[in-house]
Amino acid sequence: MELIGGIEGGGTKFVCAVGSGPGDIRDEIRYPTGAPEEAIGRALDFFSAHGDVEAVGIACFGPLDPDPSSPTFGHVTTTPKPGWANTEFAGVVGRALGVPVGFDTDVNAAALAESRWGAARGLSSCLYLTVGTGIGGGALVEGGLIHGMMHPEMGHVRIPHDTAADAFPGVCPYHGDCLEGLASGPAIQARWGRPADTLPPDHPAWRLEAHYIALGLVAYIVTLSPQRIILGGGVMSQQHLFPLIRAEVQDLMNDYIQTPAMQAGIDSYIVPPGLGNRSGVLGGFALATDALQRQ
Repeated sequence: MELIGGIEGGGTKFVCAVGSGPGDIRDEIRYPTGAPEEAIGRALDFFSAHGDVEAVGIACFGPLDPDPSSPTFGHVTTTPKPGWANTEFAGVVGRALGVPVGFDTDVNAAALAESRWGAARGLSSCLYLTVGTGIGGGALVEGGLIHGMMHPEMGHVRIPHDTAADAFPGVCPYHGDCLEGLASGPAIQARWGRPADTLPPDHPAWRLEAHYIALGLVAYIVTLSPQRIILGGGVMSQQHLFPLIRAEVQDLMNDYIQTPAMQAGIDSYIVPPGLGNRSGVLGGFALATDALQRQ
């Protein structure tokens, strides 16, 4: 089997791996996301030590340009992450290693990996939402990832915000109180003065968090009708959030969509990643495999 590489370029950490699939990861490294030259350079050093890698898939934070016909294909574009705006990524990797490169958002890639090997295996549609340093979503519809002008930016949907009940203005530098601005990890810390992972399960933060995430999910459900929703990211490692979110989604839907998944099967409809914390880097594997097949 071909030896391929995967990169998960996250907002806080990079994960690089080589192997042939989820059951065959032969080497892996993790390191903090620093400046582009350092982060990409460390990835290149890692893959150069495995000279027989035949393709690399990059699952990266965005916004980015995933359109192969675009002059800025493979670039991170208008990201608020310091130092990364308008950074070429895929082309640098492809030229340095001389291999085909697949390139997409970390959440699109995670949705692809979960559909092939994880919690959405066997389904033709799914939605993957990560809740962590930021909020981002990727969706598979009829077996294909959603693209248009660029890619979905699900974390920036505008959700109802009752400022009388929650006066917090939000942390998004572009929109203030979009979903990411109200419910991301930095939003939790800014609102409550403590990191999310230090708040106890009975803290009022979690019911508010579940409410905001559920508002976003209801918008995606009525728009995309995914067969399964997968929630990942650091904030969602708080497993007590899942029952709160499921109950809130059902309340907000108010029996409007009467499918088994939305009623009796809600516990298996909104689920954690089947691939654990490797959805992103295995999404890189999936992108690499597709790039190799296209070549």
